[in-house]
Amino acid sequence: MRIIDLLRRGVLLALCAAASARGGTLVIESWRGDDKTLWDQVLIPAFERHHPGIEVRFAASPPTGYDASVASRLASGGAGDLIACRPFDASLSLYKKGYLDRLNGKPGMQNFAPTALLAWQTDDGKDTFCMPVASVIHGFLYNKKIFRKLDLQPPKTVDEFFAVLDVLKKSGVAPLALGTAEQWESSQMVFTNIGPNFWRGEEGRKALIAGRARFTDAPFVDALQFEARMGSYLPASSTTQSYGDSQAQFAAGRAAIYPAGSWDIAYFSQVPGLEFGAFAPPVRKRGDACFISDHMDIGLGVARNSKNKEDAYKFLAWVGSQEFADLYTDRLTGVFTLSDHLIAVRNPVAKQMKEWRNSCASTIRLNAQVLNRGQPGMESELWDVNARVLNGSLAPQEAADRLQQGFAKWYKPQQK
Repeated sequence: MRIIDLLRRGVLLALCAAASARGGTLVIESWRGDDKTLWDQVLIPAFERHHPGIEVRFAASPPTGYDASVASRLASGGAGDLIACRPFDASLSLYKKGYLDRLNGKPGMQNFAPTALLAWQTDDGKDTFCMPVASVIHGFLYNKKIFRKLDLQPPKTVDEFFAVLDVLKKSGVAPLALGTAEQWESSQMVFTNIGPNFWRGEEGRKALIAGRARFTDAPFVDALQFEARMGSYLPASSTTQSYGDSQAQFAAGRAAIYPAGSWDIAYFSQVPGLEFGAFAPPVRKRGDACFISDHMDIGLGVARNSKNKEDAYKFLAWVGSQEFADLYTDRLTGVFTLSDHLIAVRNPVAKQMKEWRNSCASTIRLNAQVLNRGQPGMESELWDVNARVLNGSLAPQEAADRLQQGFAKWYKPQQK
């Protein structure tokens, strides 16, 4: 064999070896386009330093069309290798259709408590199909300058909460930066924020699922009555005020309190001159047990038809590591990893909200599990009902009756 042929053969063998070592590019599917910079510039490079032979690419789809589009690509075999998982039914549907791998016992999964797995398990809890990644916490943000000026303290009880709102209203300051135009805030930022202290978190949520409780029971009606009282402190423009409008109002110091998701901390932290803190949803009276909405938000699964399965599991194991937890929580302010690792949260407001877990019991959004499976859909019902309660166009008892009637139409345990 000529020397030139030997050289050519050597080059081909080297290229084949490199290709074999590198494998195909791992693709992560997600609806979180706003996280792309974090993945591209921080997380993926950190993983690739440990695995230089594996290339990873983050691919985002529009949030509103993600569920349908990723399901279609999984069905056709054209999806990525790693799939960002929404909590509960959307991802459970993908697993039941055979699109996601079973993750029981996979490396990295040992770093999550059973409660962290809930959003990505079958109803019987036997199979887990996505690794938990992060949750968000609900509460209230407040303007420190306004509170200092009026000598106010963050409220801890229902009575204290409304006393603070009264002082703000009388002083000419808008008490609440909150609108109802988009409706979802009424449900997710108000009802499932303040409600757990009335229905005792998981106790009340699970009682609805078991058929032992009704929306017309006192704890749920009381939460709606609290919400109706809040309505009298909304801006005059609340019915046309969007989520973005409310953010702008609080950021500009034109309102003192903002019902919040912890993800909002990152936005407000960038506003020059804005001093803000956080307080937890008020309890009925001092000494009562407290509950917070600590909602499982995103997980990560492995596509069953992935052509890079071995590398996908290496990446998944890294997502379950201390390094990932540190990087993710540090760089994505107000979004908290769900692993058991001890994490140093540097943002003071995010740290404060995360520490509520030490004194309050965590629960998830009321309708996240099981309750959205029939018609009328509980999610859309809660959006509309809670917006109308806040606007004063629907009385709390009427709202409870409507929720219960709609629920009982399709859910057998509620028909007893």
